[in-house]
Amino acid sequence: MSIQRFHSGPRMSQMVIHKDTVYLAGQVADDPTPDVETQTRQILGQIDALLAEGGSDKSKLLSATIYLTDMSTFGAMNKAWESWVDTANPPARATVEAKLAAPEYLVEIQVTAAK
Repeated sequence: MSIQRFHSGPRMSQMVIHKDTVYLAGQVADDPTPDVETQTRQILGQIDALLAEGGSDKSKLLSATIYLTDMSTFGAMNKAWESWVDTANPPARATVEAKLAAPEYLVEIQVTAAK
């Protein structure tokens, strides 16, 4: 069985590939000072980069889980998401309100994609 791990630390890997499936860890903004829409755009850029490194792209997304610290920001997050997602190939998706690892993070996104 072949498992590849990328950008690994003692606690987690940012990406794991098993067979033809790419699993990303939850991604948060590099700069958590802006609003939720801007943080979402940063995260989606990180997802693009990781998927490319893993031999995939957003057209192959299987699922996405989006964590928001405040569900009232759902519309602002969706504005960024809808301008990014491949509308011909949208993934299964869930969005939940959650307390994140640090208060400055307003959104975290985890995706799984086919290779």
